[in-house]
Amino acid sequence: MPRANRRLTRDSRYGRYTGGPDPLAPPADLTEALDAIGQDVMAGYSPERALREFLRRGGADRPGLDDLARRVAERRRELTQKNNLDGTLREVKELLDKAVLAERKQLARDALLDDTDRALAEMQLDSLSPSPAAAVSELSDYSWQSAEARQSYDKIKELLGREMLDQRFAGMKQALEGATEADREAITAMLGDLNALLDAHREGVDTPEMFDDFMAKHGAFFPEGPQNVDELIDALAARAAAAQRMRNSMTQEQRDELDALAQQAFGSPELMQALGQLDGNLQSLRPGEDWGGSERMEGSEGLGLGDGTGVFQDIADLDALADQLAQSSNGSQLDDLDLDALTRQLGDAASVDARALQQLEKALRDSGAIQRGTDGQLRLTPKAMRQLGKALLRDVSEALSGRRGNRDVRRAGAAGDLSGASREWEFGDTEPWNVTRTITNSITRTAGAGLPAGSHVRIEVGDIEVLETEARTQACVALLVDTSFSMAMEDRWVPMKRTALALHTLITSRFRGDDLQLIGFGRQAEVMEIEKLVGLEAMWDKGTNLHHALLLANRHFRKHPNAQPVLLIVTDGEPTSHLEPDGEVYFNYPPDPLTVAYAVRELDNSMRLGAHTTFFRLGDDPGLARFIASMAKRVGGSVIAPEADDLGAAVVGSYLGSRQAGGAGGFGAGGFGAGGFGAGGLSDYPGRFGGLF
Repeated sequence: MPRANRRLTRDSRYGRYTGGPDPLAPPADLTEALDAIGQDVMAGYSPERALREFLRRGGADRPGLDDLARRVAERRRELTQKNNLDGTLREVKELLDKAVLAERKQLARDALLDDTDRALAEMQLDSLSPSPAAAVSELSDYSWQSAEARQSYDKIKELLGREMLDQRFAGMKQALEGATEADREAITAMLGDLNALLDAHREGVDTPEMFDDFMAKHGAFFPEGPQNVDELIDALAARAAAAQRMRNSMTQEQRDELDALAQQAFGSPELMQALGQLDGNLQSLRPGEDWGGSERMEGSEGLGLGDGTGVFQDIADLDALADQLAQSSNGSQLDDLDLDALTRQLGDAASVDARALQQLEKALRDSGAIQRGTDGQLRLTPKAMRQLGKALLRDVSEALSGRRGNRDVRRAGAAGDLSGASREWEFGDTEPWNVTRTITNSITRTAGAGLPAGSHVRIEVGDIEVLETEARTQACVALLVDTSFSMAMEDRWVPMKRTALALHTLITSRFRGDDLQLIGFGRQAEVMEIEKLVGLEAMWDKGTNLHHALLLANRHFRKHPNAQPVLLIVTDGEPTSHLEPDGEVYFNYPPDPLTVAYAVRELDNSMRLGAHTTFFRLGDDPGLARFIASMAKRVGGSVIAPEADDLGAAVVGSYLGSRQAGGAGGFGAGGFGAGGFGAGGLSDYPGRFGGLF
C-alpha cells in the first residue's frame, strides 16, 4: 500500500453521519401511503387532510406523528411528576443544619471558651428562625468558633450565587464551583457589559463592532456561540423566561424564602441588582416569550434553581414539539419540525423516525402522485389514480376468480380475442407474432440453399405470420352511481367510489377502445371526471334523480352511434326527483308517479338506443327490489344485488360478462339474469374472468 494511503487509513476517524438524510437509505416506499391516502380521499377527506392523517397514523412498520407526540407527552409528564422545586431550599437547609451542628459540637468540646460566651452562642443558635432564609440572615454577624461550621455557612452564599447565575447562564453552577474573588469580579464585569450592550440594542444605537468586542472579552461565558446580538438575546431570553416560569410555579412561601436568600448571594447585593436589570432588559426585548406560564411539579426529586430552569426549558421544547407534531396550523409542514430539539428530548431514534416521515412526505409530493393546484389545494394526480385503480383491480380480480394465483394477462390495446389461426403479416398489423410459424417459414425458405452448419436463421418480412384476433365491438359505457346521502349513511359511499375507479382503470388501461362516462346522481345528476368523483364529499342531498342521470347517459350513447351502449346503474333508492321541462328539479317522497314516469321514459329511450342495462341494487328494501326488478324486466336488463363490499366485483364482472357473452359479434345480454349476483356473494361469477387481470 502506498505511504499516503497508509497514512490516510491510519489517520481516518469514523463518526455519526450528520449531513442530513442517510444517502444509503432505500427510497421511500409510497405504495402503502398512496393506498391509505386514496382510501381516505374516497371516504370524503381532502387529499391534504388524507396526507396529514397518514403521516399521523404512520404505516405498518413506520411510526407516525401521533406516536412521536405520545412520546413527547410521556416525556413531559415524566418531568412534571418526577421533580419538585424545593431543591435549592433543601440544599440550603442541609448546609445550614450541618453548620449549626458542627458549631454546637465545637462549643461543647472547647474547654478554653469563656462560659458566658458559650452560653450566648448556644442561646443564639437555639433561637434561630425556622425559616432558612431568616436563619442565614441572623447568622450573618455570628462569630463562628468552628472552621468547619463557617465553611458550610459560606457555602450557602456561594451556592446561592452559583444557582442565581446558573438560572441565566446554563452550566454556571458547575463552572463557578470553588470560584475565586477574581472569578466573581469577571462575572460582575460581564454582567455590566452585557446590560450596557442590551441597553444600546434596545435604544437602537448598538453596532456589530460592539457585539464583537463583547464576545471577545466574555465569549467564554457563552459556549453556544451566538453570531450576533439577536442570537445572544434569543438564547438569554429563552432561559430567563424559563426561570420566571419556574418562579411562577413555586409557592408564595418558596418565593419569599428565595428572595430573602438571594440578597446574600456571594455576599454581594450588586449581583442581584445586575441580574434584575438583565431580566428587565430581556423582557422588554423579547415580550413574546412565555413569561407568565407555570407548571405543577408533583415529584419527590428536588430541583435546584439552575437545573429547574433547564427542566422548564425542556418543557418549553416539548410543548413546541407537540405543536409542530400536531401540524394544526395553516401552512404547517414537517420540515418545520425541530429535529435537534427532538433528539435532545427523545433521543436519536425519535429523530430518525421524524426524518423518515419528512422524507416520505417529500417523496409523495415529488413523485407526481400529489400536486398542489392553482387554488393552493393538494390533489391526487392521474398517476395516483392509476396506481390506486390498479390495486383495486387486483382486489376485484381475486374476488372474481375466487382464488389467488391467477395469471396476470396484460393485453392493453389488443384488437380482440385470439381466434387460434394465423396469417401473413401486413403493413399496419399490431397483433403478436406466431413465432413458431415464422421460424418454420424461414427454415423452409432456406432449406435448399445449402447453408453451412451453424448458420443463423435469417427472417425476412415474408416469413412473418401474426396471430389472428376476432373483431371486437367498441362499447359506450355509462356508469350511473347514486350520490344521495343515504349512500353515505349506509356505508356505501366508499364502495361506490372504489367501484367507479376500478371500472375506470380497467377500461382506460385494457379496453381503450371503449368510452366510459361517469355520472353521479343525487338531487340532480352530473357528469364527473374520475378525480372529482373519487374526491366527492358526502353531502345532505335529498333526492335520487335517476331521470336526469339517464338523460345524460342517453346523450353519451347518441354521441357514439357506432358503439354498443352499456348502461350500469348503482343505486340504493327509488327515484324521488326529476327535471322539469324548465330545468328545475322536482323532489317528493314517497316517489311521485310523475317522477317514476319520467325515469321509465328515459330508460325506454336507452333501450331503443340498444343499451344493455344492469341494475346494481344495494340494500334489502322490498319496495326497491320490486321496483328495480320491474324496471329491468321492462328493458330486458339484469338485476344484481351485491353486498356493498362486493359491488366492485359485481360491476366489473357484469361489464366483462357482457363482453364474454357477446363474443365475436359484440355485446350480448350479459352473463347474469335478474338474480345473477345474489346476496350470497361471488359464487355466481365464472372463474374465467380472473384471468383478464
